Amino acid sequence: MCPANTLDGNPRTMKFRSPQRPAHLALLTVAAVLVLGIATIAAAWLTLRASLPRVDGELGASGTAQPATIARDAQGSVTIRAANRADAAYATGFAHAQDRYFQMDLVRRSAAGELAALVGEAAVPLDRRVRVHRFRARAERAYAALPPAHRALLERYADGVNAGLAALGARPFEYFLLGAPPQPWRPVDTLLAIYAMYLDLQGGELLRVRSREALRDLLPAPLLAALLPTRSHWDAPLDRPPFPAQPAAPDTALVDAHPDWIDAPRAPRTRGAIPAELMVDAGTTSSALGSNGWAVDARHGAGGRALVANDMHLGLRLPNVWYRLTLEFPSASGPRRISGVSLPGAPIVVAGSNGDVAWGFTNSYGHFIDLVRLEPDAADPSRYRGPAGTWETAPETMERIDVKGAGPVMLPVRETPWGPLRQANGKVYAIRWIAYLPDAANVGLADMEEAHDVEQAMHVAQTAGIPTQNLVVADRRGDIGWTLAGPLPTATLDPLGFPVEADHAAAALARLAPADYPAIVAPAYGRLWTANSTQLANEATQRRIGDGGADVGARGTQIRDALFAGERFSERDLLAIQLDDRASWIAFLREQALAELDDAAVASHPRRAAFRRIVQSWSGRADTGSAAYALLRAYHDALYDAWFGALDERLAAIDGGLSMRRASSRVLATMESLVRARAWKPAYAADWHAFMLERIDTAIASVSADGRPLDEIRWGDRNRLAMEHPLARVLPAAVRPWLSAPARPMPGDIHMPRIQGPSFGASERFVVSPGHEEHGLMEMPGGASGHPLSPFFLAGHSAWTDGKATPFLPGPDVHRLTLLPAGSGH
Repeated sequence: MCPANTLDGNPRTMKFRSPQRPAHLALLTVAAVLVLGIATIAAAWLTLRASLPRVDGELGASGTAQPATIARDAQGSVTIRAANRADAAYATGFAHAQDRYFQMDLVRRSAAGELAALVGEAAVPLDRRVRVHRFRARAERAYAALPPAHRALLERYADGVNAGLAALGARPFEYFLLGAPPQPWRPVDTLLAIYAMYLDLQGGELLRVRSREALRDLLPAPLLAALLPTRSHWDAPLDRPPFPAQPAAPDTALVDAHPDWIDAPRAPRTRGAIPAELMVDAGTTSSALGSNGWAVDARHGAGGRALVANDMHLGLRLPNVWYRLTLEFPSASGPRRISGVSLPGAPIVVAGSNGDVAWGFTNSYGHFIDLVRLEPDAADPSRYRGPAGTWETAPETMERIDVKGAGPVMLPVRETPWGPLRQANGKVYAIRWIAYLPDAANVGLADMEEAHDVEQAMHVAQTAGIPTQNLVVADRRGDIGWTLAGPLPTATLDPLGFPVEADHAAAALARLAPADYPAIVAPAYGRLWTANSTQLANEATQRRIGDGGADVGARGTQIRDALFAGERFSERDLLAIQLDDRASWIAFLREQALAELDDAAVASHPRRAAFRRIVQSWSGRADTGSAAYALLRAYHDALYDAWFGALDERLAAIDGGLSMRRASSRVLATMESLVRARAWKPAYAADWHAFMLERIDTAIASVSADGRPLDEIRWGDRNRLAMEHPLARVLPAAVRPWLSAPARPMPGDIHMPRIQGPSFGASERFVVSPGHEEHGLMEMPGGASGHPLSPFFLAGHSAWTDGKATPFLPGPDVHRLTLLPAGSGH
C-alpha cells in the first residue's frame, strides 16, 4: 500500500511528500488535484457571476402596487420611475440590494455592534466599544415613534431590499467568502444606518474630550489655554464678508513656556503614505476635516441662477459610501424628480436637487458629546456618586454579542440619567450624547422631496434626525440659505469640551426648537460657504452650535476668498474651486525656511541647497509632481514632531487614541505662533537658526530615505490612492487588485479645498442649480456596483480622480428592469 498523502504544512503550496509513490500515480494524483482545483475555481467563478443582478426585463414584485422601473445608464446610475412614493421606495430598496447589500449589512452591523456575528472574533473589540451605546435598542424605540407615513416608507423599502436580495442568482460574493448567509433587512435597520453616520461624524468627540482632559492633567492652566485656542486668524465666519485678518500676537503663556518634552532630539521618520492622524480627525473611524459646501445666489450665478456646490469628504473604500439615485414619481404638488446621492440602507436622496431646491451638507463639528466623570463605588461597580453626593445605582442591561465560530460574549451595559457608563484608563465616565435623544434618528429628511423654497428646506433640515450638519440650500427663485440640519442640544455641560463632575452636570439633554436654530437667509453679499470650521463671528449664536473640533479655517478662508474673487460663477467655475489644490496654508513655512537657508547655511550642504532651489521655484500647489510641496510638507511634519511628538507619546501612553491633534484642531495656528515668536527651541540646539536647519535636515532625511535625489521626490509618491473593498486585505495578494481601485498618485492634501489622502477624500462632488439640473455636474469615486465583475464596479471613477466635469443627471437608459405587481399577468 502507498503511504497516506502528507502535506508540507502550508495549504497554499500543496507540495506532496511521498517518495515511495510510483511516478505515474503521483502524476495522476497531481492531475486529479489540479482538476479538483480547476473545478473549485470554476464553481467559485460561476457563483460569483450568479450573484450579479439582473438589470433588464421584467420581474414579478408582490411589494409594488403598480409597475415600477429601475433604469440604469451607461455608468450604472439608477433612475427609479414609479407611480407613487411607496413603490419608489420599494424599487429603491430593490436596486440598493442588487448593487450594495453587503455594504448595507456592514453599516447596520457597525452601528449595532454586531460585526462579530458575521466575521468572527476579530471584530469583538469593536463590537464591545460600540455596543455600549445600545443603538439597536434606541433604533427600535425611535422606529416605534415615527409618524405612520415614515414607518410605511421604511417598510416598503425593506420589502424591496429583501426582494432584491432574493432575486440574485446567488448570495453576494462577500457572504460566499465569509461562509455566512445574509440576514434579511428590517425597517428599523435604516435607523441603524443613520446611527452609523453618528459614529462616523460625531463619535470622535469622545477622544477629543479625553485628550483635552489628559492635557489638563499634564499642563499648567496658562499653557493649556494657549495650546487650545478657540479662534484664529484663519476663521472665515459666514455672518460677515471677507475682512483683513492678521495673525494675533502669540500668547505670552505659549511663548514663555519651555516644555520639558521638546528637549530630546527626534529622529527622522521615513515618509511613506500620509499618517492617518494627519488626515483623520478625532473620529473613531474615518470622519475628517474635509467637507466643503457653498452656495451663490442668482446675482452671482451664471444665467441668473442660484447654485449649490457640495463635496462631502469621508473615508474612501469600494464601494463608495454614496449611491447615485434619481427618483421620479407623482405627488400632490405635481410630478417630482429628485436627483443626487443616496445612502444604501435608506430610501431617500440625501443631498442633491428636487427641481425647486438644491441642498448639500458638511459636518458641523459642533459640541454634541459631554463626558461626566463619576466616582464609582469600589464595593459595587453598578453604583456611582450622583449629583447630590449620594450613591446611585446604574441599571444594567446584559448585551449578547454573537461571534461566528465561537461562543457569545456577554457585555453588561450600565445606564445613568446622562447615558451609558464607560471605563477608560481606570476612570469611569457617563456619556451624554445628542445621538441618544429619541428623535436623533428619523427619516424626516425625506420631506426635502416636497420643499419648494429655502425656508421650507431649512425647516425640514432643522427637524431631521441625522448627525448635525451644516446645510447650504438654494431655490429656483435664486435665494440661498444656511442653517444646521439635525439636532442641536439646548445646553452643553462644558463649552470648552472637558469632562465635568457629576455635581456640575445638571442640565438635561434636550433638542433646541427649530425657531432657535442659527440661520442665514439671503445674505446681502450673495454667497455662503462651509468647510467644517467655526461658522459664526457672533459669539452668542455660535455657542448654540459649540465646538467639537471645528477646522482651523484655512480651507474655509481659501474657499470664501475664491467666491469673492469673481462676480459670476458657472457650474464649472465652482467645480474648479472644489479641485483647488493651492496650499496657501503652508506658505508661512516656505517663507521661514527660505529665510533660514541663507548662503552660509547651504554652503557645503548640497542637499540643503537643493531644498532651497526646489522650494524657491514652488508653484504653490500640492500637485502630484511637486517636489517642493513634498519637501514643505515633510518640513511641517518635522516641526510638529519636534514640538509635539514626545507629548503625543505621553498621551498615547495614557491611552493609545489620545493626541495633541485630537485635543486641538487648530494646531496649525499654534505652530504659526511658535514660528513667528521663534519659540520652543529645544535644549539640544545652539540657537533658533540651528534648530530650524536641523529640522530641515530631518525633513530631507525623511523623504530621501531610499536614496533618491530631492529633485526626484514627488508629492504623488506619498499621496497615492489606496481605495479597496473591506475584504481585500484578507484575500491573497493576487486577488486584491480585483477589489481595489488603481493606486494612482493624487493631488491635494489637508487645509485646502481639494482635501485628499490615500484613503480619504471627496466621497462625491456636485454642482447644481435647482430647476437647471441638466447643466449640473457630479463626480464620485468608485462605481455604482460593489461587485467586482460588474461593468459598473469602477464606472465613472476616473472622472473623479481626474477632476473631469461629468453630468449631474444620469444619461439615457441603457438597461431597464421593470418590477411588476403580483397578479399583473406577467
